Amino acid sequence: MPSPNLDRLCGAGVLHAEPPAADEFAGLLRSGLARLHDAGNLALALESRFDLAYNAAHALCLAALRWHGYRPANKRFIVFQALPDTLGLGPEVWRVLAKGHDLRNLGEYEGRLDIDDRFVTDLVAACARVAAQIKALPPPHS
Repeated sequence: MPSPNLDRLCGAGVLHAEPPAADEFAGLLRSGLARLHDAGNLALALESRFDLAYNAAHALCLAALRWHGYRPANKRFIVFQALPDTLGLGPEVWRVLAKGHDLRNLGEYEGRLDIDDRFVTDLVAACARVAAQIKALPPPHS
């Protein structure tokens, strides 16, 4: 499903055009939904819930990008920035996911994970919005 904005990112080397693969889409969707479900488990450590919610969001956003026939060239972050073009979601969603990406990087690369219950709740809610939109898509054309 070509998009002028996503095509422009291909020209800039941020994305690659690549036909969608139904099995890849299904795997990303399955993984994202399972992680999102587990992120809602309040018995888990806050850090675990954050990791699950962030990785669920990434899998689901990547699935949406792949559904449209694109793949990130080298930056994980682009899957969140592309949400207006892939799922019609605005800044109220992708900014939360982008903040999650920044916090994930601080935790992964600098050992600083400064999260709280409120942010994890917001991250899970933003991810749930992504999940609702992506589940409404028809199967990808392989």
